[in-house]
Amino acid sequence: MSGAASADRAFDAYIICATPRTGSTLLCDLLTATGRVGAPDSFFGRRFISWWAGQWGLPSVEELGEPAFSRTYLDAAIRAGRGGTKVFGLRLMRENISDLNRFIEQVHQGIQTDLARIEAAFGKVLFVYLSRDDKLAQAVSLVKAEQTGLWHIAPDGTEVERLGPSGEPAYDFQRLRRKVAELETHDAAWNPWFEEQGIEPLRIGYEALSADPAAGLGAICNALGIVAPRADEVRPGVAKLADAVSRDWIDRYRRDIGALR
Repeated sequence: MSGAASADRAFDAYIICATPRTGSTLLCDLLTATGRVGAPDSFFGRRFISWWAGQWGLPSVEELGEPAFSRTYLDAAIRAGRGGTKVFGLRLMRENISDLNRFIEQVHQGIQTDLARIEAAFGKVLFVYLSRDDKLAQAVSLVKAEQTGLWHIAPDGTEVERLGPSGEPAYDFQRLRRKVAELETHDAAWNPWFEEQGIEPLRIGYEALSADPAAGLGAICNALGIVAPRADEVRPGVAKLADAVSRDWIDRYRRDIGALR
């Protein structure tokens, strides 16, 4: 893919820059459902590379060698992320920038900056920074998902994504405290990277996105120069998992952290 944007649109690609439990799955699903702006997913999360390679029927890195595998994988990821459209979409967590760079460096060598490497691979990129103000609620959501194995449900309550065996949620103050700190660190690390690379991202907050998904979707489509769906056409495919257990954990955590001060 050329590093120059196509003449008829401002961007060839977009990257959703996120941390876990910020509504990135909701946003990726909404974007894919338009049929106009690709099919973003976590193609370069280190935990998912073997899974994606299997889904795409790619030879293993042992069979091809690292340079050839990286080229083959990158090409397959671009096809998947375009989803039959002209725009490539990608979801990227802060800790996976190095994984993405490693793939691109095998194909586009000698490039000095992260942004230049990314645009050598994907063309002109719109960066969308997706963040969540309430890090405690984010940590609660993450720990509950890890404990129960259930990561996403549909609006009717049926399971959409289960990544582990079923388990019962159990309040764990120290685990939550570590997750809050970890999420704060990863989220805060995005802004210095944007500044270092000279990127001014489109900023979308989880709270605003969950309250009005159509508005968040519309902001990205408008920035890409793509006609956005009407609000009455936007139907979120996932629902919030927060419940009475989540609220109880938040209350208990606030009491416990207050007792330490």
